[in-house]
Amino acid sequence: MSHNTFGHLFRVTTWGESHGPAIGCVIDGCPPRIPLSEADIQPFLDRRRPGQSRFTTQRQEADQVRILSGTFEGMTTGTPIALIIENTDQRSRDYSEIAEKFRPGHADLTYELKYGIRDWRGGGRASARETATRVAAGAVARKVLGADVVIRGAVIQLGPHRIDRSRFDWAETEKNPFFCPDAEAARAWEAYLLEVRKKGSSIGAVIEVVAEGVPVGLGAPVYGKLDADLAQAFMSINAVKGVEIGEGFGAALLTGEENADEMFMENGIVRFASNHAGGILGGISTGQPIVVRFAVKPTSSILTPRHSVNRKGEEVEISTRGRHDPCVGIRAVPVGEAMMALVLADHLLRHRAQNPNAPSVARLPQN
Repeated sequence: MSHNTFGHLFRVTTWGESHGPAIGCVIDGCPPRIPLSEADIQPFLDRRRPGQSRFTTQRQEADQVRILSGTFEGMTTGTPIALIIENTDQRSRDYSEIAEKFRPGHADLTYELKYGIRDWRGGGRASARETATRVAAGAVARKVLGADVVIRGAVIQLGPHRIDRSRFDWAETEKNPFFCPDAEAARAWEAYLLEVRKKGSSIGAVIEVVAEGVPVGLGAPVYGKLDADLAQAFMSINAVKGVEIGEGFGAALLTGEENADEMFMENGIVRFASNHAGGILGGISTGQPIVVRFAVKPTSSILTPRHSVNRKGEEVEISTRGRHDPCVGIRAVPVGEAMMALVLADHLLRHRAQNPNAPSVARLPQN
């Protein structure tokens, strides 16, 4: 199985399976002399960690990260950084019933058809467990980006229930188990998701990730577009079925006048009156906040019996026991933040290599 590596100058290779002894990643291309320790990575893993509320899987994993290489005396050396996270709470027996069956909506079937073999213990590489390594790598990417770049994510829709934008408050995302920026919506979601879980079902979600303080000029025309790489990165997350940047599909409803982000000058810097473009024009960052939304499908592992087939080609009925997220989109928030950081760090290094003297803000060159 190839294609386990992501990025160009800042490259991340992830490895490991959901129920194997450990998962991890190798980061290649991180600049030297950046302060880095496990304490810089662990807080982000703690936000993604399972079993923290009754609204996520009750699998109990400490998700303690260890740095195996690439640092010396608390600083990156420029050599590959290897990170490892031990798996400590695998219950493979929960999946024995589906070893010969394919879950509808899951990658079970396609893995089997492509490789002729699959790890049915928790989904193997197709499990959301793999995303812990992305979060760890994303923490390193944030160190490359620096403190001026702030990346935050929030669940803005749970099933059919959306937040009220007039009540949007980033601080609220740390006060409820849904990463919801709307306190009133979070209270309503609690009763709704409990009912979904009680039925043995699942539901999808929409997550919004915003990066502020991003330098102008990241990305390249045609095949190196920043938004193209962001779309690919977010689509690579388990269970993601749609991505939009800026106004996204909503731009189709606007007129040219409405969609145009009008410009003006402020102290020699180009500013924008709106941000329908989501901080990217022509594949290049404008200095505006970069806004990405992605849709996560309902968890495929549900108790409700569904029609399927088995490895013998027989029609069967299947329901999935064990510990599963009734809405995997909740824990996708730290993952989305990590993928944003990984793409931006990669593009920042590319930008510096080609344009080392380029301004970081939208200041027009003087003739």
